[in-house]
Order: sequence, then structure tokens, then C-alpha cells
Amino acid sequence: MRFCTATVALAVASFSCVAAFAPPITSSFAHAPSLRDDVGRSLVAAAVQDETAVTTMDYGEVNRLTYRELQRVCKEKGLAATGTTSALRSRLLDFFGTTPADLAGAAAAAAVTAADECVPDDITFCDESNPDFEFNSLLKEVMQKSEMRHWKAATRKLKQLKKRYATPDRPIPQDAYLAVLEACVENRLHGARAAEPARKILEEMSEAQMEIPINLGNSCVVNCLGIEESGKHDGCGGIDTALAMLAAIEDSPSGSNNLNVETYGAVVSALSRDGSVDEAMLLLRAMVVEKSFTPPLSVLADVGKAAAKCGDKSEDVLQVLALAKASGYELDSIGSAEAGRDLLASGVIAAEQMGNLALGLRLLTAASKAEGCAPDRGDDLVAASSSAAQRACTLIHKRAINTAFVDNNWKLAVKLLELMPERSLTPSTSVWRKVVTVCAKNEKSKKASAVLFDWVQLWEEGKVEQPPLSIFNAVVNACEICGEEDLTLQVLESMKKTHDTEGNIITTNIALKRLAKLGQSQACEGIIIGMLQEGIEPTVVSYTTAIGACAKEGSKNPELANQWLQRMRSRNVMPNFHTYNTALAACLDGKLESTVTGSKIAVEMLAAVNQELRDGLVGSAEYKSALPDTYTKYLARELMKQLRDNWRAGDINMQVAKSTIRVPLLKLVDFTKSDSAEEARKMKEKAAAKKSEDVDDTEDVEKEEEGVVYSSVSSIHRRMEV
Repeated sequence: MRFCTATVALAVASFSCVAAFAPPITSSFAHAPSLRDDVGRSLVAAAVQDETAVTTMDYGEVNRLTYRELQRVCKEKGLAATGTTSALRSRLLDFFGTTPADLAGAAAAAAVTAADECVPDDITFCDESNPDFEFNSLLKEVMQKSEMRHWKAATRKLKQLKKRYATPDRPIPQDAYLAVLEACVENRLHGARAAEPARKILEEMSEAQMEIPINLGNSCVVNCLGIEESGKHDGCGGIDTALAMLAAIEDSPSGSNNLNVETYGAVVSALSRDGSVDEAMLLLRAMVVEKSFTPPLSVLADVGKAAAKCGDKSEDVLQVLALAKASGYELDSIGSAEAGRDLLASGVIAAEQMGNLALGLRLLTAASKAEGCAPDRGDDLVAASSSAAQRACTLIHKRAINTAFVDNNWKLAVKLLELMPERSLTPSTSVWRKVVTVCAKNEKSKKASAVLFDWVQLWEEGKVEQPPLSIFNAVVNACEICGEEDLTLQVLESMKKTHDTEGNIITTNIALKRLAKLGQSQACEGIIIGMLQEGIEPTVVSYTTAIGACAKEGSKNPELANQWLQRMRSRNVMPNFHTYNTALAACLDGKLESTVTGSKIAVEMLAAVNQELRDGLVGSAEYKSALPDTYTKYLARELMKQLRDNWRAGDINMQVAKSTIRVPLLKLVDFTKSDSAEEARKMKEKAAAKKSEDVDDTEDVEKEEEGVVYSSVSSIHRRMEV
């Protein structure tokens, strides 16, 4: 029996027409994702995250992996992680020994069996039709659907054409790919819904080594990116699709020359928004270093902001700044644009995280030089760009002022304090105290007073906390040292308005210092007695100042100085090494009686040192301790010289003097060589270590404030120090 091919074709065509209007035979459940598919997809995701969990994967699991997941699994298995999506999938399928035929193995075997059972006998067929008829007919439908911009129908027809009729000898023409791709690109890939079909077309064109037009390739990559999670738009497209398109275009004959800077920048920004900082940095570095592109500032700012937000990628922010400079941008001018200010803000945040104060201040200075920010300042806008940037700027200025305070650099401290209001930053109380104290310590009474008055004015406006009394005391003492009596009155008047007080202990101490400078020891005694009668308890500074009057050159009174030491102890006010030094200085008048008194004071000082070593020190080791310092050693040597002059003058026997009076003085001189000195050193180191663990540095400020007070007392009698 012989059948013509035309007759068979007519029968098949008539059957197809009827079947087109009939309901589909396949069950609706075939199109819905099954529970097995959902479980398989979750297992695949878990396998990608856990390297040890990926042992084997079937064709369906590999086919469901996204582009970046395919790359990660390939890297885990030691395979090349470059190329198109189909290339990555092929490598994994080969690695796991899985092929698409495994899915339909049983179905294919059943089909072969059924075909064998239905083989007709004595029937031959001869094909007299055009062999390209079906191919050309379906290709025509593809072109028609593409011209009508029916992208879904066009992609389905293109897929049918490839599977049914395309062969190596009869490939799909480039015009068909381009026509379908143009239909997909319309209306931003139709809201990214056409992103996946466009990706597949680009990959097929790349594999066939076809040229991809520049406008189509760039448009596909840019339009498949959205602002949702993973860069998707309404659940379509996304970063993985864009990366796969990039790989396909780069594998085409023209390579990466078809990709422009806007396309790469869109992918980098999407990666940054998704939190994939490492991938964004790699692509950004490739743009600048390998392709010599100049990325937009917005792209650099997106990467810098994402890296700064991570907290542990501060170094990446510095790399972004370096890439910006390598691209041709200048830090002193990028602050004119909002994106440039965002980049600088990210750099400031990273500098604060790294503790690099110099870099943070340099970036803010660069922002202040930017033009076109009027009426605001560039650094002000950078500091106010976000809460994180404002916090970082505040901490950088606070720590920089603390460094200037420790280094005794009053000019830097004042400059930084002046910059803080200009950058809309509010100094804390500790910052104000440090700046005022470091100025007072360096005897810059006018600058210290000016800063204090600014502090008081801001307090009156309700912007800062009230300045403490101790800070007024430090400024007053600085004014006293510098001889600024009029300025002293202004500070006292400001203190009276601020604290509604006459000053009490502060004003009396000022009066004591003025009398002590004149050597009026009896007048100082009267002030101390008056303080006790009014219920004001004198401090160690008050007593030390009164003893300073006894040490004034020309009116030394060692006996009264020793009496003040006894009175202090009776009031439970323990002398410190400043007090003992002042009393020892009062004994340097050349008389034997004064030398004997100095020896007694040395004995009392050594007893206080032993008690301190035994019981431990409470408070500041610098101003609460009785341990001898270098000035104590100098005074003890001067007293021993005075004792030598006394026995040479015949006032005392030399052997008696050496065995009695000189012994405690010699112990003070040799204190640094004794076991007690070693023990004292260890105690100070232990106290310093404990203090370093404490974040609060208020004690340092208070110590420096006390230092200003004691410096005015020491200036009465101190002549030289060794």
C-alpha cells in the first residue's frame, strides 16, 4: 500500500483544526507547581547556602538555580564560574552525571515500545513535500507576532521553531532573534515580565556567535532591574537575570564593547541596594581599572553607602573613594553634588568606624570647599545627610578634641570646637570642659574665658547643659596666673549669674592666692578661720595655698607651715605631695631650726607614703597621692645642703646631723631606688590600667582642672625643678 505525503498532511491538518477548538487533554494540575517541586526548590536553596549539603542534584534542581546560585555551586565544586546560564548548567549537569533525557527516560521507552507494536506491514512512504515548508511557515508566524509586538506568542513560536525544525544546517536566522528581542524590549521589557525570554534569546545569540545590537543589549540589562528585593520588579527580572545578560553579551563577538557605563552602573547600584557589597566592588573595580570607565557619582555613592551600612566593610569604603579619585573626581569638588556628599558621608562613617580621625576631618574639610552649596556649607550638608553621618561626625570631633586635650594642643581643641556649630553638631559637656581646661592649663586666660562665656550663652538659650562650678574655678585660676584681674571679675560675675552663688570656696581660694603671693600668712590664717566659722570646709587647695604664703621668698615661716599640716590632719584633710612640697619649700631659709622642721615634715611625708602603699590610693594618683615627685627630691637635696652649711657654721655636730636630721631627707632623695618606689610604680600602673577600661574620661578633665589650681599655688615658691 502506498500513501502520498500530501494526503497524510491533509489528514493531519484537518485533525489539528479540530483539536485547536477542543479543550486541552492535559490536566490542569500539570501546570500548577506540585508539592514536590516546592520542597525540591527549598532543598536547592538550602544546598546553595550550605556547602556541605550539596552532594548531588538532579536536572530539575539544577534548572531552578538562579545565575548567582549557579556560580556559587560551580565555585564550591571547583568548576569554572563564568559564562552564560546554559553553560553553567551544563557544567553542573556533567559534574553530577545528570542529563535532560533522565527525566523522560521511562516515557521515551514506553513510546518506543508502542511504536514497535504499531509497525504496519507492506506499507512504504515517500516524502514529496517541501522540506522547509514547516520551518518557513513557523518562522513567518514568529515574524508576524514580533511585528504585532505580541512578545509572548512570538517567544513561544520561536521556542517551537528551535525545538522542532532548527538544525545546524538550518539555523534560526539572526533577524528572527532580533525581531522577537525588539518585541520583548518594548515598554521596559513589559514591566520586566519579558526579562527571562530576553535573557534566553541573548544567550542563544551569544552561543551562535551572532552580533547583538548595542541599544538592544543595554536596554535589556537596564530594564530588567527594579527596586524590590534582589533587584526585581513585581517579582520579575532581577540581578541574576541582569548578570546572565551581561555574561551573554560579553561572550558575543563584540564582547563587552557593546556594554556602556550606564548599564554597568545600573547593575552595580542594584547589587549595592541588595547588600551584595563584594560583588558590587568587583564590578565597580572592573569598570574603572579594566574598562577605564568613569562611573557616575551616584553609582559610587550607592556602593559606599552599602559598605558603610555593613559596619565591617570600612576598608571597602576607602577603596570606593580611591576608585572615585582614579576615575578623575576630586574630593574637594564632589561635594557640590548630592551624590558626592553622600559618598563623602559614607567615608566619614567609615573613618569613624576605623578610628581614623584625620581622614574623617579631611573629608569634612573637602566638603566645606565645595562650591554651589550656598546658602549652606558642604560639610554641614554632609553631616546632616543622615543620622549615621551626624553621629559619626559628632564622635570624630569629640575624639579629636580629646586627642588635642591629651596632647595639650589648645589651638587644635579650640578650632575643632568652633567647627562643630558650623557643621550643625552640638558639643557635649565633656567637650566644653576639655577645651576650657586645656586653654586654662596653657595659661590662655582670654581664650578660656571666651569659650566659657560662649558656653554660658548657649546654656541660657537652653541648647547645652549648665557649666559646672569647677570649670569657673579653673578659668579664674588661669586669670589669676596671667594677672587678668578685670577678666577675673567678669568670670566671677558670670559664675554668680549661672549658679546664683557668690562662689564660696572658689572666691575664698582666690583671696587666699592673692594674699599668699604677697606673703601675708597671718591674713591667710584669718581667711581659713573665717571659712570654718561660716561652715565652709577648706579643701586641700585652701590649706596648700595658706602654706604657700609661708613659702614666699623673704617671708618664710616653716613653723607655721608645719602647724598648717597638723591642722589639716585634724580636719581629716590629708596633705598631698603638692602640700608637702610647699611646706618643705618654706623651710629653705638657711636656719638650723628650719632644717629640723623640714626633717620632721619629711618624716611625716614618708609615713603618709607608707600608709598609702599599705591601704591603697582612692582618687587621682596625680593629685590625691603623697608619693614624692622630682620636685620633692630637689627640695630634699636643698635641705641637705642647708644642713651641711649648718654644721660647717658650727650650729650642730656633723655626726649628729648625719645620723638624725639627714636620714629622712636622704630617704626622700633615694625614694626612687627603694622597694617602696617599685611598689608605688606598680600601684600606679594598676590604677592606670583600671582607668583605661573606663570609657568615661571625666576624671581626666577634673585632674587637669585641679592642675590649673595647683599651678597657681606652686608658682609662689617654685624656682626650679630637676
